[in-house]
Amino acid sequence: MSDIDYRKMLKEAGVPTSEAEMEKIWNDINAEQEMLIQNDSKWSPFWRLVTAIVTKPCKWLVDLLADTALPNTFLKTATGVWLDIFCWGLDLERKEATAAQGYITFTRINSVGSLTIPAGTIIETPAISGYVYRLVTSEEVIAKDGELSIEVPVQAENTGEAYNLGPGYYSILPRPIPGIASVRNESDWLDVPGADREEDEPFRLRGQNQFSAVGQYHHDAAYTSDIALFAGIRTDYIYFEHGAPRGPGSANAYIMIDSGTPSQTFVDSINDYIRNSGHHGHGDDMICFPMPLKPFALAAKIYTAANISEENKENLRQGVEDFIRCAFRENSNYEVTKTFPFSRFSLSQLDRELHDQFSELLSIEFNRTDDIVSQMDLPELSDLTVEF
Repeated sequence: MSDIDYRKMLKEAGVPTSEAEMEKIWNDINAEQEMLIQNDSKWSPFWRLVTAIVTKPCKWLVDLLADTALPNTFLKTATGVWLDIFCWGLDLERKEATAAQGYITFTRINSVGSLTIPAGTIIETPAISGYVYRLVTSEEVIAKDGELSIEVPVQAENTGEAYNLGPGYYSILPRPIPGIASVRNESDWLDVPGADREEDEPFRLRGQNQFSAVGQYHHDAAYTSDIALFAGIRTDYIYFEHGAPRGPGSANAYIMIDSGTPSQTFVDSINDYIRNSGHHGHGDDMICFPMPLKPFALAAKIYTAANISEENKENLRQGVEDFIRCAFRENSNYEVTKTFPFSRFSLSQLDRELHDQFSELLSIEFNRTDDIVSQMDLPELSDLTVEF
């Protein structure tokens, strides 16, 4: 977007954009009108007054046009409240933040007798970039005699997509429950992914898609608009499969989220909205699926300076592990190039980004040298080992 030169646009329209150009125009007007003002030196008190009361305000107006008004006139470059107003004209509003909801697996020491998991029980993660994420059980659940593990409904302590963590992150009971051996979030634990208040870029993409969705039926843009609005998914995280997979009039939509994996329950709610609530074209057969996952095992060996303390070494090892997991969409705590369908995930790029993030990192070696190439699938970590 920075390649758009709005000042050039003003110049082509004949608008002066610098103080020197404006002063030249004032001088030309003065000469054309045969005025008697002759002392136009920059040291002239009169000319300094003209500059102060005419040139400066005009320069402010031109700067306002070039730097604010014109960029925010177009969907491609509008930001903030300007983008809100633009998309309001497209009948769109920015989506508000939501809290993640799902299920955590509680495993008992033994299955003898019943055991109660109280509502309000907190489940934590280890510190990720210094922050501990917490889930809270939303209702009381009783494990019956003979049940070794149970699924307990939970909700994130706060709103935001950062709580959509990958499997195994939620694993700590700060207040132990007698009889419980472990807690863990599985890969499909999310029923409703958490979301931040919609940022400019995904909101802009929905606005762009709206121009193609005018008819509202029988094409990708209309389904993209409905799914994004109902489920809070970015429009560029929805992939369509055409070619009549179930015969004429059928198509599939594969969805993903920024961090974690959408559960089948969540996807089923989207299908119910599309297929059973009237949000499809006549005769259409469109079904949503979670984006297929393609597992990869990855091992990394890291090297540091010899004089680093053991505590700092472990912090570095954990940081590198979380950073790699972020690249594979298991958390969202770092700015890193992430895996995508139909793309090439470069380990050399990951190497560079790790060095930029961790100054203590001397070198890192992966157990593979080839890139990870995906089609209609999303690379995931089946196993990750990070060691010295």
